[in-house]
Amino acid sequence: MTSQHAAEQHLSGKSFIGYSEVGTAKTFQHHNPATGEALRPAFAEATSDNVSQAVGLARAAFTSYRSCPPPQKAAFLSAVAAGLRADAEAIIRVADQETALGEARLKGELERTASQLELFARVVEAGDWLDARIETDGPDLRRMLVGLGPVAVFGSSNFPLAFSVAGGDTASALAAGCPVVVKGHPSHPGTSETVARVIVQAARANDLPEGVFSLLQSSKPETSLALVEHPEVAALGFTGSGRVGRILFNAASRRKEPIPAFCEMGSVNPVFILPSALNQSEALAQNLANSLTLGAGQFCTNPGITVLPEGPAGRAFTETFAAEVAALAPATMLNGGIFSAYQKGVERFTDTEGVSLFTPGPEHDEAAKRGAHAVLATDAATFLQHEWLQDEVFGPSTLLVFCQDAAERLAVAKALHGQLTATLHADEAELDAETELLSALSDKVGRLIFGGFPTGVAVNHAMQHGGPYPASTDPRFTSVGSAAILRFAKPICFQDYPDALLPPELKRGNPLDIRRLLNGEHSREAG
Repeated sequence: MTSQHAAEQHLSGKSFIGYSEVGTAKTFQHHNPATGEALRPAFAEATSDNVSQAVGLARAAFTSYRSCPPPQKAAFLSAVAAGLRADAEAIIRVADQETALGEARLKGELERTASQLELFARVVEAGDWLDARIETDGPDLRRMLVGLGPVAVFGSSNFPLAFSVAGGDTASALAAGCPVVVKGHPSHPGTSETVARVIVQAARANDLPEGVFSLLQSSKPETSLALVEHPEVAALGFTGSGRVGRILFNAASRRKEPIPAFCEMGSVNPVFILPSALNQSEALAQNLANSLTLGAGQFCTNPGITVLPEGPAGRAFTETFAAEVAALAPATMLNGGIFSAYQKGVERFTDTEGVSLFTPGPEHDEAAKRGAHAVLATDAATFLQHEWLQDEVFGPSTLLVFCQDAAERLAVAKALHGQLTATLHADEAELDAETELLSALSDKVGRLIFGGFPTGVAVNHAMQHGGPYPASTDPRFTSVGSAAILRFAKPICFQDYPDALLPPELKRGNPLDIRRLLNGEHSREAG
């Protein structure tokens, strides 16, 4: 039996609406990006009725799920993590057929997905995220965060696990007490189904209400819009392109009752190399090349712009860097649409007067869809003249921007759009004279990196993965790390409320033994 046939044995090609698998007459086909082969089974297209059914179940489940004891929610999240690890072989096999990302990358991503679920389980049990505040002087005021309601989550093409069905958006929404309806990405529906099955099993095992989770499989933009526009959807989480993110954000804003749309839409993550860093140019060139080409450059943290000094040292670095990049084998891109967009993006840059290409760039090989690396270069004046030169080219490319002096470097920094990250390579003494540059970059990004590289996003309590528009639609929040839970919650205050009617988190006896801000002092005491 081939691996594809083995994978097919447990795929139904259907959506999960609550605890039921639901099919429809119309189907869509997905393909192996490495071979172009059509993968089986074909998947049923979710209908507008399916959207209404899934959201209706989610709304019905919301009140009881939000009120579930924290240990029950935590056990649910931990059970999903355990289920992913238990089914890792099958999940990775299907995901590799659909994405060509490779076993090693997918193993790491699956573990990251499981770990972030466990992180949110710990957050739920600890209770600190609720920000419970109590004031007993004057009117008795008790404030905490509560879940918003059903959340729509959209699977990401480039992270079939960590930013998709059981990814960070789903995990943080479930942790906040919000049922989730996922719209799976059509490039990896088999992966979506295998992961959804794990979530459904965990929900059943923990006696959660039907509707706490649903998965809608669809290749149609209309399904996404129907989900955003449904009046019972309270918020949405999205990771993907700026074009699609803006469509969803606009749809959420146009509703009769607008809802928060947390769209993480990527960035070019500029890397600033100051003169002192060129003393270690060989190691810097090698590490930057590895960061650029990681995952075929299909990361929202891909270093798409590199700012460096004009002059012999900068040009020597460029030659070394281009040689390092050229020595790395190109990888298959996630799908034909991404491959084609990458080609067109590089071509648009190379057709611009003042922009040169140091490497061959992507070839017109539709069969292979292998994203050849592209190192392009221009000067600061050309970069500042053409605003679109800082548009994201999703794939293994970077634009080198040569600056004559610190003034040009600062001008480039000030002209940047909002970014997820910016990186600085310099010595500390050199940065002492760059306070304006540091200030400009801190206004532009969500994460400022010294001496490292933007690819690689730790999942912990301190991570910030978000930034000013167009990197994300709300720079106050993160889509990675424990603070991501705050996106899907709102504060509520109870004034002079009978103790019997208060939620356990705010009761006078503190039955959950959580840390609360009691009359201005953090305490676990009754009050």
